[in-house]
Amino acid sequence: MVKIFGFEIKRTGKAGGDGINILPSPIAPSLDDGATYITASGSRTGHYLDLDGDKAVDNYNLIQKYRAIAQYSEVDNAIENIVNEAIALDYDNEIVSLYLDNLEDVSDNIKDQMRDEFTQILNMMNFNNYAHDIFRRWYVDGRIVYNLVVDEKNTKAGIKDIRPIDAAKIRKVKEIDTKKDPGTGVSIVTKQSEYYIYDDKPDASVKSTTNAVRLSADSVVYVSSGLTDSSSSLVLSYLQKALKPVNQLRMMEDSLVIYRLARAPERRIFYIDVGNMAPGRAEGYIKDIMARYRNKLVYDSSTGDIRDDRKHMSLLEDFWLPRKEGGKGTEITTLPGGENLGQIDDIIYFKKRLYEALNVPLSRLESDNGFSLGRTSEITRDELKFQKFIDRLRRRFSKLFLEILETQLILKNIITQQDWNKWHSDITIDYAQDNYFSELKEAEIIAERINTLQQLEPYVGKYISHDYVMKNVLKMDEDEIDEMKKQIDIEAAGKFFTEIRDTTELTDRVSALSELENYIGKYISVEFAMKNILKMSDKEIEDMKKQIEAEKEEMGPNNEDDY
Repeated sequence: MVKIFGFEIKRTGKAGGDGINILPSPIAPSLDDGATYITASGSRTGHYLDLDGDKAVDNYNLIQKYRAIAQYSEVDNAIENIVNEAIALDYDNEIVSLYLDNLEDVSDNIKDQMRDEFTQILNMMNFNNYAHDIFRRWYVDGRIVYNLVVDEKNTKAGIKDIRPIDAAKIRKVKEIDTKKDPGTGVSIVTKQSEYYIYDDKPDASVKSTTNAVRLSADSVVYVSSGLTDSSSSLVLSYLQKALKPVNQLRMMEDSLVIYRLARAPERRIFYIDVGNMAPGRAEGYIKDIMARYRNKLVYDSSTGDIRDDRKHMSLLEDFWLPRKEGGKGTEITTLPGGENLGQIDDIIYFKKRLYEALNVPLSRLESDNGFSLGRTSEITRDELKFQKFIDRLRRRFSKLFLEILETQLILKNIITQQDWNKWHSDITIDYAQDNYFSELKEAEIIAERINTLQQLEPYVGKYISHDYVMKNVLKMDEDEIDEMKKQIDIEAAGKFFTEIRDTTELTDRVSALSELENYIGKYISVEFAMKNILKMSDKEIEDMKKQIEAEKEEMGPNNEDDY
């Protein structure tokens, strides 16, 4: 048996090197990871696999094509738009964070340990510094692979290192065992095992039978784009549908350049009178004339010299034609250049086709379209579709963190496999947001709901209930409604106690002032009482004095004593 490198976690529900028994069925379990299915007898379903590694050329060449077109300027611009939107750099918050609020009946201690391990995973991946590059590599290749390095003598210490693997050099394999059903003769799948084939030289041009090794399923984290070909045997990148438009655009641009170079310049036609010369002698005579008048003065910008350059490009040469006796004699005419050289409608057509295949709104790729911040009613449908596309990418990419976190928590005995199977659907990855359009949309939705609430306010409590408004107008669910009611009660109680406190303090100050009234002006000043008993600031004292003087003037001098 071929040795499998890497650690294995003995657990139910996941196929390792030894395999697991599965429910009998003639259909093998199928996933969107493009794994190759092989049988113990050597037959296969799906893509052909050579364990020596020299037949992995399809997967290798496909990734190389994706990486090649990613260097194309228009494609690179589109990829940068997508990656910048998905990975928002936020210096105040983490780029990605672990969201556990949906986990119920889980202690805070377990949640804190899960967050600590998640932070450790990000540090081992150096994700905060290379988040853009990691996400771009996954998007271009259509998959991303990491090797989890563990001390096999002390697996409880958890993952020690997370090392990236070139996706072009590794392939996932699922080996299945079958047996024939005695009644129908159909092959029934009874057992399945998973592992990875890593080959340092997967190119078919490099013949090697010793470089391919097997890696255990637990020691490798493999996250694909979720896109596969029609036979589900190859994982495709999101750039797959851009391959044809890119090649077409390249050919059109190259042909346009060649046509313009060949047809743009005007060339001369020399009709040379050769009289009654024999054909061979006439040809020599023309060549002599060509050599005599073919000199071309060329300016060398690097040295400043002017030299005689007799090496002309063939497509720019003049035409020399013999003319027999009885013709017009020697003549020089001009062959005009090509017309309509400025028309590039076909180039624009193929460029738009490429843009449509890159999943990015045209307004983001065309340089003549500026960026404006307007209302959501001015936002195009393409922008909304683009945001949904980014959300799908983020959700798919989150599997990378969740699979590593699962392995780390189980290795360290923080949780069990059963716990993870129960909780994993409630564990999500939060990404820092940087999309203005989504924020603007949410703000306008809230504003519209508030406007509707204001229009319904006279009828609330009379024809419709508060719960109806919170559920159907403000779109709150039951948990949000209960939480909102609790917050309203707390805020109302807090306001009530604040009013009581302020009233009590004012009553105490007035009572103290009345007890000292007989001593004001005799032992203590009015300003002292205002500052130390009524706790007024200097500005409040000055304003109060002005108000007192104004009220005295209104009452008149006769009533000053009563005042």
